[in-house]
Amino acid sequence: MSAVRIATRGSDLALAQARYIAARIEEECGRTTELVIVKTTGDAITNQSLSKIGGKGLFVKEIEEALLDDRADVAIHSAKDLPAVIAPGLVLSAFPERVDPRDALVSRDRSATVASLREGARVGTGSTRRTALLLAQRPDLEVVPLRGNVPTRIGKLDSEGLDAVILACAGIERLGLQDEICERIPEDVMLPAVCQGTLALETREGDEATGLVAALDDTSASLAVRAERSFLTTLEGDCTVPMAVYLVQREDGQVWVRGLVASLDGKRVVRAEATGDPADAHALGERVAQQVLGDGGAEILRELAESA
Repeated sequence: MSAVRIATRGSDLALAQARYIAARIEEECGRTTELVIVKTTGDAITNQSLSKIGGKGLFVKEIEEALLDDRADVAIHSAKDLPAVIAPGLVLSAFPERVDPRDALVSRDRSATVASLREGARVGTGSTRRTALLLAQRPDLEVVPLRGNVPTRIGKLDSEGLDAVILACAGIERLGLQDEICERIPEDVMLPAVCQGTLALETREGDEATGLVAALDDTSASLAVRAERSFLTTLEGDCTVPMAVYLVQREDGQVWVRGLVASLDGKRVVRAEATGDPADAHALGERVAQQVLGDGGAEILRELAESA
């Protein structure tokens, strides 16, 4: 292998993430890199909700094909975009350090919080999870569907007369726009999406690049990914499902996993949690998912499937 070819989407955020990883590969692995920009179906369809056109897997399929066709050696994804099952022949090789996994409220009112928004405020988001958990807290709010890259979404505060938009803190920070954040929404109010704030590096199984990028893996991030993707896989969920899960490493060395499934209107939220040894992270994620399913989550998922 000569230069390490890195497959990425072409959005501002995706390119910022890819350049960050490219710099680390060059500095820490001593290899030159080149970016391979891939236009995905999710990028091409911008006027429809992701939940209506197939979910965030639409941001992944063509990038995985670039790996399988040997047009790239490493693919970079936002880990929260990954479906429960990745393409055969590929492997998730590394998860660099996680950044702030919380959601961010951005508003023209710089003092705004979810709690302080005016009654009936118009809030933009493209996420079923954010919609459900926002309405669970504030059923009076009007949720406006939102697509586009981070700057475009923030710009819709003015262009669409929104009171606020909700985005991931991680994406805002990676673009250097952290001053736009009015509130970093507490996890107790809006539990993060699966692996939010984490990057995933994908390679061909057994390829030289697999061992190369393993040097960029962060132990804490990988631990969280194991539990959170186990929750996702057990629920057989994707971004069309209002679901959330978050692992916290406690000071006593144990890990705490919280998960939930909600109805689209936020009127029903089924929560569960478990604490255990880090070595059992995968099992803890599965246990929390099974508890959610047994406590009413299965009924919500069934209703969502029937209404799709």
